[in-house]
Amino acid sequence: MITRDACIARDEVDPLAPLRHEFLLNEGEIYLDGNSLGPLSRSAQQRVRDVVDQEWPVGMIRSWNAAGWMDMPLRLGDKLAPLIGAQPGEVLVADTLTIMLAKLIGGALRLRPDRHVIITDNRNFHSDVYIAEAMATQAGRPVEVRAIDRNALAEHLNDDVALVMLTQVDFRTGEQLDVAGITALTHAAGALMLWDFAHSTGAVPLDVTAAKVDFAAGCGYKYLNGGPGAPAFGYVASRWLEQLENPLSGWLGHARPFDFVLDYESAAGIRKFVTSSPSILALAALDGSLDVFARSSMSALREKSLALTDLFIDAIDDRLPGVFELATPRDHARRGSQVSLRHADSYGIIQALIARGVIGDFRDPNIARFGFAPLYLRFVDVYDAVEHLVAVMENQEHHADAFRERNPVT
Repeated sequence: MITRDACIARDEVDPLAPLRHEFLLNEGEIYLDGNSLGPLSRSAQQRVRDVVDQEWPVGMIRSWNAAGWMDMPLRLGDKLAPLIGAQPGEVLVADTLTIMLAKLIGGALRLRPDRHVIITDNRNFHSDVYIAEAMATQAGRPVEVRAIDRNALAEHLNDDVALVMLTQVDFRTGEQLDVAGITALTHAAGALMLWDFAHSTGAVPLDVTAAKVDFAAGCGYKYLNGGPGAPAFGYVASRWLEQLENPLSGWLGHARPFDFVLDYESAAGIRKFVTSSPSILALAALDGSLDVFARSSMSALREKSLALTDLFIDAIDDRLPGVFELATPRDHARRGSQVSLRHADSYGIIQALIARGVIGDFRDPNIARFGFAPLYLRFVDVYDAVEHLVAVMENQEHHADAFRERNPVT
């Protein structure tokens, strides 16, 4: 039997506990939605204040040089690189995730001109599929996008496949895929591998170097806590940096942007993937949020993440046996940092929990989704969240009329 006192005792000896105080969390709320939007950290708040109080009003246009604004996409890339196991000069922070994927997909297709298939997952995040289809139409040759059952990948790999694009942690179920194994399988067929790390970065240890990943991208506003709509990042392995072209070339990816010449000449290295002026306020927030990660390690975060998700799963088994179907793998090697429960009334259940101050979210058609961010979440929060869920189910609060109509954002 799991007790609240036992959870409090675990919090008292948790080496990550002090990091909770770095975040601005609402009193009386249990925030289990950091897999969708991370909370504001004090360091991110201060970094944005630096820009709006000094760099912008005082430095004004001089800050492009004096405050290093122009190089922020590269500097933040190097700052983020250790979280995914990348090397300096291999990561860029800019744009949104969809735009970053567009650049990498377009560039990858040019590296495999004799191949005409992009393979993705039929359970992938929809925007990833949309942008793959869009870039396929821009390839200059017929390119087919095949959305397959990811468990049957080996059956679909052949000499026609140019690129495989998968999301490492499933946004609905939290299932984690084997980066090294799938990348090796893809390479054996002569194809290139592009990973979406949107639901991985900042919660799951990654090593793109050891796994020989070709390309990757991820967003900055989930576990990285960079703020709503925070910039994305793109990774290009060093072995491809000179060959890979940016299909969305812009003036700041030019070798000499302030020569203002009409003929495009690509900059060297990862800088070529800068397209337009960087969003300084958005980059500043992400810059500050990354400072928190420097106070821990991905292995420590992973250890606590698994402990938190284990606690939640065990408590659901204990307190609500047979009520929910667990959509998330119990196996640690296959689990990200979220737990998803299936129930026919999941939308109403999530809304009832939100009314109680337990913040999760819903994913169609029947997923109640809970994110476990180890930087700020306590073991006692997990215990209390389950107790609220028990109360919702016992009191049938999820059947309230107020929860019958879905909000535009779920």
